[in-house]
Amino acid sequence: MDRLVYTALSGLRSSMSSQATIANNIANASTIGFRADRVSFDRMVLQGTGMDSRQMAAEEVNDFDRRAGAIVQTARPMDVAVVTDSWIAVQATDGSEGYTRRGDLSVAPSGVLETGDGFPVMGSGGPITVPPHQAIRIADDGTITIVPPGGDANQPQVLDRIKLTSTAGTTTLKGLDNLLHVKGGGVLPDDLDARVQAGALEQSNVNLTQALVDMIENQRSYEVQANLLKEAKNMDESTASLMRLPS
Repeated sequence: MDRLVYTALSGLRSSMSSQATIANNIANASTIGFRADRVSFDRMVLQGTGMDSRQMAAEEVNDFDRRAGAIVQTARPMDVAVVTDSWIAVQATDGSEGYTRRGDLSVAPSGVLETGDGFPVMGSGGPITVPPHQAIRIADDGTITIVPPGGDANQPQVLDRIKLTSTAGTTTLKGLDNLLHVKGGGVLPDDLDARVQAGALEQSNVNLTQALVDMIENQRSYEVQANLLKEAKNMDESTASLMRLPS
């Protein structure tokens, strides 16, 4: 009986995790550069032989859909879409290096170049700081050039190059900050072949239609597991009534 209960409870837990993931994906369907999260359960076993020692062990793997989203034109000079399988390096909240595909860049009041969600963009020597300028341009290799106030537009100055990285050969995970991180720490190497498209943005790769279908299927799975738990309760009560001695 306890195996049936464990099976039902593990199913309920997986359905709840999946539902939360699907809801998060739907909420970020319009977030620039967002990659859809997904939860998979690879292993679900019972360990031990006695009632007290039997415990549920499960491996829950969090990953994300690594397919690129659609690229749309914006004509804004500081918008960049990464057109290769590369990532923009940014400084995470804890000071470590994270990676994103979000390319709606802007200059903060402090002069730091930031993504739309406020992460400083990394250059060759750390976060990129943009001095006062009358024009700015981002080349297809990520090189940033500016025209100083009163300067000659035909002679722009090279400021820095956006650090574009490759995940090839490195195990990466998506964090709660929606940034890509190297598993176990570390940084990704520069991708010298990376290319970006200025005046464009990569949209979220969330398929809303598929997400809604997944939500309905997941809800049905939850109902099945809940009914299974209810049946286990009924069977246990029936067994207990048969074992009662008549008064």
